[in-house]
Amino acid sequence: MVDCEEMKAVPRIVAINISSRKGIPKVTVPSGLFIEDFGLEGDAHAGKWHRQVSLLALESIQRMTALGVTGLCPGSFAENVTTENIVLFDLKPGDQLFIDEVVLEVTQIGKECHQKCAIYHQIGKCAMPAEGIFTRVLQGGTLHPGQEIKVVNSRMDE
Repeated sequence: MVDCEEMKAVPRIVAINISSRKGIPKVTVPSGLFIEDFGLEGDAHAGKWHRQVSLLALESIQRMTALGVTGLCPGSFAENVTTENIVLFDLKPGDQLFIDEVVLEVTQIGKECHQKCAIYHQIGKCAMPAEGIFTRVLQGGTLHPGQEIKVVNSRMDE
């Protein structure tokens, strides 16, 4: 007999992505060192600010592919962490993501897209401004694909 609880999709990391400069898609790496109050080591967006680490769901990338954008993969939207089985844009600032010893705190949902990317010019929309989230690193450590993500809701874990 199959346990229905076991059938639920587990929120997890699909990819860790990094770039040495801003404004370009990121390259997927096997793992990443997330540094407390700084971000992903070696990434152009790391620093002492509120958008240290960006996340986007694989499902968002798949929706853009379904709209006709070709060649998309993790990192195409310059996200540091590609996830699956979690609706990131439903989270709120203050919510926390626990991934083994690493703790990320949501600081911003979406962002204004000042420079329209190639994806926007191709189909008139982009996933990151509406569906991506930004976090700061409260507790650091190494992350890699496959790790489970646990969400602690800032509103008493509704």
